[in-house]
This record gives sequence, structure tokens and C-alpha cells, in this order.
Amino acid sequence: MNLYAESSAVLAWLMGESSGEQVRRMLSRSPLVLASELTLIECDRVLIRAVAAGYMSEADGADRQRLLKSVVAHWNLLRLEDEIVERARRFFPREPIRTLDAIHIASALFAQSAVGSLVVLSLDERIRACARALGFPVSPE
Repeated sequence: MNLYAESSAVLAWLMGESSGEQVRRMLSRSPLVLASELTLIECDRVLIRAVAAGYMSEADGADRQRLLKSVVAHWNLLRLEDEIVERARRFFPREPIRTLDAIHIASALFAQSAVGSLVVLSLDERIRACARALGFPVSPE
């Protein structure tokens, strides 16, 4: 199953949340993982904030950033192309949707047009509802 990896799922894995192991397994088993540059930005920002706020040591933050970088090397990253930006600016079937969520959904639509079958891997209920309304299967179930 081809996956679009949205930030909430990737962060659950990186931050060791209860659903993180399931996300990790799905990512490792997928023949094709696609993600937006936005996913990397959001993940790095969460790690930086966690270190700055004292929730995580600098060493742990750096380790998790290295882990993300090594895993992402095997993914297909989607740049914030004009087509994605333009789609994010339009109506979605589950409004209201936040700006960054709209970019994720637009990126998944762009990826789907390139690879065909695609599952949206997300733990964010707004993204999951919008993705379902657009016909995407979502995971985890």
C-alpha cells in the first residue's frame, strides 16, 4: 500500500506515542511513502520546541532529527509546487480546514494523481475526515 505520510502520524512515531509503533510498522512495510516538505518542517519544529521547552534533551532531539532524516531518505518528498498551493487555496468537502491541513490534503491529491492508489496515514481527525470525503482510504483504521 502506497502511503502519504502526514505530520501527525510521523510525529507519533518520532515522539514515542502509543500509536507510534503502528505508524512505524506501516511506514516500514509500504513500498512507496510520499510526504510533503511540510511534514519535515512540522516535525523539525516540534522537536525544536520540545528541546527549547525542556521536554526533551538536546541529544534526544538531535537523535530524533537524525532518525527522521535517515528514514526520509527513502521517501518521495513533494515540494510545495504551484499546483499544490493552488489546490490548497480552494474549497474542500470538510470545511473548515486549517491552512497546513489544506496543504497536506492538496499534497495527497497531487501524489495520488502521480501514483494512483494512495492511503493517507494520519492521526489528525480533520485531515482524516477530509481525506475520506475525497475518497482516500485512511490509516490507521
